[in-house]
Amino acid sequence: VQLQASGGGLVQAGGSLRLSCAASLSIFSFDYMGWYRQALGKQRELVASITNGGSTNYGDSVKGRFTISVDNAKKTMFLQMDSLKPEDTAAYYCHARLRFLSHYWGQGTLVTVSS
Repeated sequence: VQLQASGGGLVQAGGSLRLSCAASLSIFSFDYMGWYRQALGKQRELVASITNGGSTNYGDSVKGRFTISVDNAKKTMFLQMDSLKPEDTAAYYCHARLRFLSHYWGQGTLVTVSS
């Protein structure tokens, strides 16, 4: 299983970015997918997650600003990030869980928000 994250970059505060995570399997194969981020010197934290039933969950710091979604036809998970803040600066990682047992991570994509 491979996950390929993309879409990071440099953006000014208040701007938007959309991250993508392309999977090598059908999205339906995974019971859970999510985005995590890790800033310098900090622990990795959950940003947003989605189950194969469509239930979503967001970290408190991104609620109302970020939206997670999937496109099954494209085998891709997205993270729409709006109203970005400097504190959103981090490496963002996509994650997927297969059959409640196996965990897979994509490589990080760097998001930098300037003030």
